Amino acid sequence: MRAKIRLLTESDLPAAGQILSLAFGTYLGTPDPENYWPDLDYASTRWQADPTAGFCAELDGEVVGSNFAARWGSVGFFGPLSLHPDLWDKGIGKQLMAPVMDCFKNWGVTHAGLYTFAASPKHIGLYQKFGFWPRFLTAIMSKSVQRPTGASAFKKFSEIPEKQQMECLNNCRILTDKLYPGLDLEREILAVHRQSLGETVLLRKEGKLAGFAVCHLGPGTEAGNNKCYVKFAAVRTGSGGGELFEQLLDGCEILASDQQMTLLEAGVNMGRHDAYKIMLQRGFSTVIQGVTMHRANEPGYNKPDAYIIDDWR
Repeated sequence: MRAKIRLLTESDLPAAGQILSLAFGTYLGTPDPENYWPDLDYASTRWQADPTAGFCAELDGEVVGSNFAARWGSVGFFGPLSLHPDLWDKGIGKQLMAPVMDCFKNWGVTHAGLYTFAASPKHIGLYQKFGFWPRFLTAIMSKSVQRPTGASAFKKFSEIPEKQQMECLNNCRILTDKLYPGLDLEREILAVHRQSLGETVLLRKEGKLAGFAVCHLGPGTEAGNNKCYVKFAAVRTGSGGGELFEQLLDGCEILASDQQMTLLEAGVNMGRHDAYKIMLQRGFSTVIQGVTMHRANEPGYNKPDAYIIDDWR
């Protein structure tokens, strides 16, 4: 079955969001799949971050599926890819992959991947056809918010004067470049700031940036009701990384508490063993578990001593 694949427009977003909920709710066997994600918004947040990287499949003038590409400097990932359940297994998913692969080529990314269901041979088989291979599991973890008793030396990106924000973004870029060459979270930080999705926590030590965390807060974001979702977080390389990572998590939990969120959620690749272990020790437990697939089976920044949070959903 051939669908028309085109750029997603703002008027397509309600339909794309509804299909996202229906598709994932149906796959997971929920009793009311059309309302599986009533409090989350993946479609509009990702489209607004980059309208040139959101795509839809159209049949007879109706949106029947979508896919989104994201660029973090030299790193690219995509998803969620969704189709109306009535059209599963008809080849449209493959068609929605084509513009994403073009994005990766045009952007010149050196590391590309996705997050998918670890127990689904169908999903893994589809993405293997495009050169992506499964690696470590990624745990989406959650804990009840309990405000830390100690002080954490952090600031919020929104508190920085506008004239100094570009310097801050550059410092974040310098930090992530040492974790993986070219890794750059500027788009995510600005998307959260400009769309009022949450806040970026900045951890400072001895006057220098030591880590940061991009957080979504509450409904209408990628977090959902009562949640602080850490979409990305990292601390600088070198000695003392574990301690800095804990302090950055403290900052995220303080932010969540200040915003009256009851749950703190974050995803961590189990290839980053030290970070995963610290999160378990702090009371995080796994809610869902998936697998990341990397183009050409490259490890990217998944190293045992890399203190990084992300999940590529």
